[in-house]
Amino acid sequence: MNLNDIITQLPYSKPFLFVDELLHVDENSISGTYTFDENLDFYKGHFKDNPVTPGVILTETMAQIGLVCMGIHLLNNNLEKDTVIAFTSADMQFLKPVYPKEKVTVSSQKIYFRFGKLKCDVVMKNETGQEVCKGILAGMITTRL
Repeated sequence: MNLNDIITQLPYSKPFLFVDELLHVDENSISGTYTFDENLDFYKGHFKDNPVTPGVILTETMAQIGLVCMGIHLLNNNLEKDTVIAFTSADMQFLKPVYPKEKVTVSSQKIYFRFGKLKCDVVMKNETGQEVCKGILAGMITTRL
């Protein structure tokens, strides 16, 4: 399987796509990277003159790589047109700030996937290998009614 095939099936586009590349995927884990472009709109107002990536964006990045990409893989890389991967919960810890131009690596371990529900233990690290945030993310894979 080509890891880029998973990225092309993501239901996001720029400026709300927070996946640059996937490094690894199997039935129990996934990892990928994203570099925060300094021109992203939220940096203009989030701590002006000293921009920091908002926690909600860090959570979204972790969810896109660690939950949605994993879900697409678990669906055998076959995301149907009417399939929805809904983010349902997050229990996050934020440990260090992430600044514009920083590249992060997200690693996710599947806790369970059953009855369309996916739960993962996800960690984000900066380029020096320090954990910047971590948490348990959950989502539901379903179809539109």
